[in-house]
Amino acid sequence: MQSTPNYLWSTEDLLGQGATACVYKARNKKSGELVAVKVFNNASYLRPQEVQMREFEMLRKLNHKNIVKLFAVEETGSSKQKVLVMEYCSSGSLLNVLEDPANAFGLAESEFLIVLQCVVAGMNHLRENGVVHRDIKPGNIMRLMGEDGQSIYKLTDFGAARELDDDEKFVSVYGTEEYLHPDMYERAVLRKPQQKAYGVTVDLWSIGVTFYHAATGSLPFVPFRGPRRNKEIMYKITTEKPAGAIAGVQKQENGSIEWSYELPVTCRLSAGLKDQLVPILANILEADQEKCWGFDQFFAETNDILHRIVVDVFSLQQASSHRIYIHSYNTTTKFLDAVFKQTNIVPHHQEYFFEGHLYELDPNLQAHNFCKTTEHNPLTLLSTAEQPEEIVGVRYRDPLEFPKFVPKVDVVADCGAAKSAVGAVHQTLRIAQDLRRCRELLARGVHWVIGNLKTECLRILEQRRGALSVLTCLQLTEVKTRVLYEAVPAGSGVPALKDVATVKTRLQRVAEELCQCSHSIFDFQGALDGILTELVKHGQQVHEDKSIRQIECCLEKMQLIYKQFKKARTCLRLGYNEEQIHKLDKVNLGHLARKVLLIFQDNCVQQYQEALALHGSRMRKVCEIKKHLKRLSNCISACSVEAMECQDCLQSALDRFLQTEKRSLAPVPPVPSPFHLSQARQEMAFRMQELLEQMRSVTCDLQFNNSIIERLSGAAPTPGI
Repeated sequence: MQSTPNYLWSTEDLLGQGATACVYKARNKKSGELVAVKVFNNASYLRPQEVQMREFEMLRKLNHKNIVKLFAVEETGSSKQKVLVMEYCSSGSLLNVLEDPANAFGLAESEFLIVLQCVVAGMNHLRENGVVHRDIKPGNIMRLMGEDGQSIYKLTDFGAARELDDDEKFVSVYGTEEYLHPDMYERAVLRKPQQKAYGVTVDLWSIGVTFYHAATGSLPFVPFRGPRRNKEIMYKITTEKPAGAIAGVQKQENGSIEWSYELPVTCRLSAGLKDQLVPILANILEADQEKCWGFDQFFAETNDILHRIVVDVFSLQQASSHRIYIHSYNTTTKFLDAVFKQTNIVPHHQEYFFEGHLYELDPNLQAHNFCKTTEHNPLTLLSTAEQPEEIVGVRYRDPLEFPKFVPKVDVVADCGAAKSAVGAVHQTLRIAQDLRRCRELLARGVHWVIGNLKTECLRILEQRRGALSVLTCLQLTEVKTRVLYEAVPAGSGVPALKDVATVKTRLQRVAEELCQCSHSIFDFQGALDGILTELVKHGQQVHEDKSIRQIECCLEKMQLIYKQFKKARTCLRLGYNEEQIHKLDKVNLGHLARKVLLIFQDNCVQQYQEALALHGSRMRKVCEIKKHLKRLSNCISACSVEAMECQDCLQSALDRFLQTEKRSLAPVPPVPSPFHLSQARQEMAFRMQELLEQMRSVTCDLQFNNSIIERLSGAAPTPGI
């Protein structure tokens, strides 16, 4: 045990160790509060007094939630060693998080954004106080859990920090070699004499490497056999990196460098976030200090990401998920353009569904008023283009790489292989979950579209019913009009029956078309019901599938073995019995890894590919029915228009008839029989006039009802509900 006047700790509670100090978990003697104490060793006192005092002064000067707090500076009782008493971060460092096999391929998107926000905020505070850190790396970014259960990351270890304005330079070298700026690497690691001075942008290089590491689980620049075994190639990669490249890997000894201009497919970040992040990485991972961004631009671009909101979108025909990063004040027009950038579906062909309803986006609606989406409950995008969309599906690396286990017992190598195997299974599990979620979203989306089409069928049937009502009235009017004309003596000046006969022909054609529409709609309803039955059966199969649970069980067993291997790694030598158990565990680990791969390939991937094939067939049917229904609706509308024209034609005929009758009733010597005949025809014409007026009323009601039906069928749910 060691202590200062107010704090007590055990040397077994080591949190971290560096060249000049060790950090321990300690307690306040009075309150029992947990703190971290940084105890400086004898080597630290060989430094100039100014350098020794710099860290104390820096921490006293800084005060920010994303920088580890300094509580006190004390000395140990016997050796009088300097001790910094600091805030204790119970969840270790970002490096500890990245060393967890679950994060072997990088952090989840939500956690990465927290890292981004915390590091940017902490660095912004440093720059406001004119401080350059000079040793940014995951091991110097501490983590603790907030009261809301969300991570909080804090910058620590200011032993290398110093005050430096944006236009100032320094010549001393500090830092960790994998994260060092190439100019500093050349002098500190390769020991080459040079007279270069360094500016504040060296921190940006370290931040770029840290962000890449957090996003992918790997370092961006890796020579064959690793950075620490091939230092010359490491320097060559970082200094010869082409503009725009964000990573370079040498996979064979003396081989060429493979440059990457985007984040790998194994990265867990969405394409939407990658598009925002890659340009930032490309411009801060710039060896030429003159070409590298300054902090002002770095803060502007990173804060631009952090101030965006996310809208989750699932493209139904393409079977692909998308995350759209957009400012809350941006309107629908900007959103549709962003969706087009990721899906290649032009804005005027984008149709959306949300929670079972057609979701109409007003062009001037701002993004913060959009419905609240998640990966599991996204906006479902349907392309209305005539050309079918190509299925994209879930992007993942295939085949997945599992390490091979050698028979010889090597606790260090075996622990590393076990870690890689567990990391690969975590990634396999995530992909399997993505494949299942895709299948569920496909089924749900098709179900919604079919529900919308069935509603459309009912609307069109109602539209047809109204058109038939008008048609029936018109046919009755046409018959009575024809009777009137036929009763007129030849040569009386009344027009021939040709116009009325034309109306009869047109009405018969409209009746036939409406009848054909009815048969087509019933056929479509039957086809849609058939697809729904298939979807219900498919949903039952997804529900009964145990593949995910089987992979999870294998992973749990592998994690127990990995935990045991980590413990074995700390031993200098295993006993005979422990070694035999170790060998059996290694065999079992390989067996479990192969089992996971088999489950994934034979169940998850196969079922997913079958679902995609069925989905393509279903969507072709659904889209074809959707096109036909649109044509039917247009056809019925055309029939209604033609019926209105027939009505006008009959009205004109009746008007001419009445005018003729009025002329025939001019003052002449009374002739009883013709007079009474003409009066009867006139009364009949007036009744016809009343019938036409009633028919106009029916037509108006029909048009009003149709407009209500159309509005209801296309109504979107209220945003946020």
